[in-house]
Amino acid sequence: MDAIIIVLVILVVLVIIALVQTIQVIQQASAAIVERFGRYTRTLNAGLNIVVPFIDRIRNRIDLREQVVPFPPQPVITQDNLVVNIDTVIYYQVTDARAATYEVSNYIQAIEQLTVTTLRNIIGGMDLERTLTSREEINAALRGVLDEATGKWGIRVNRVELKAIEPPTSIQDSMEKQMRADRDKRAAILQAEGVRQSEILQAEGAKQSEILRAEGDAKASALRAEGEAQAIRTVFEAIHAGDADQKLLSYQYVQMLPKIASGDSNKLWIVPSEIGDALKGLGGNLNRITGNGTGNGGSDGGATDPNALSKPSVGRQQPRIE
Repeated sequence: MDAIIIVLVILVVLVIIALVQTIQVIQQASAAIVERFGRYTRTLNAGLNIVVPFIDRIRNRIDLREQVVPFPPQPVITQDNLVVNIDTVIYYQVTDARAATYEVSNYIQAIEQLTVTTLRNIIGGMDLERTLTSREEINAALRGVLDEATGKWGIRVNRVELKAIEPPTSIQDSMEKQMRADRDKRAAILQAEGVRQSEILQAEGAKQSEILRAEGDAKASALRAEGEAQAIRTVFEAIHAGDADQKLLSYQYVQMLPKIASGDSNKLWIVPSEIGDALKGLGGNLNRITGNGTGNGGSDGGATDPNALSKPSVGRQQPRIE
């Protein structure tokens, strides 16, 4: 009885093991290689799969998603015999699980070694300056070589990036000094340009100020001359409207003579020729006025005593010219 129970237990365990080996669940974006008696049979895709237990065997499970693999720095010699350390990053994806399993033993190591050798060939034809400034060119060339070589391995290289390019320490110091000198040069040039532009603007401002000041003075002089002309015109019109006679004009002329002669700087006084006619007219008018008061000659225009102007009669009223 006990032997029968033991056999039943063994049969149940074997059935469970057979079921476990028969039913294979493959995760999404994964694939599995099935071998039968050591020979490739088929590739299992994502989902529920049935295999023959104890005959079929899962050889390898491969992730079909895009992978990112950073490689350690590799010393590379440039065309001008300088050693630089370059870090690379590879983005790849397995497109054929069977080829990735059977065409190459370790595709990660194969990609790394192929990247190093290809990178040395590319950098060996460039100098340091071109290496530092041609990352896109290096990435494109490296990707082309890797994609062509890894195609038969069932791998597609999507992208290659140079993570870092580190030249020697001495070269870095020299480059830093050169960059500092270039920055100082650009700063000096910019400062000189700023000073030059500032002086130009100041000169333009001064020029514009002088022009505006000259225009203002010219307009002020024109307005002043126009005002004086208008004043003279107004006085002339007033005199003309008042119908002034020769007597009034002569009297006004005589009154203006002291004002003409006034001033500390007037050392020479030029008497115009018209002053004689004015004095004659004024004197004649005064003689007629005083002659009419003495009664000698009356209105007949007789001669008058010259001393009558300087010695007026006592009690006689002084003449007034209107």
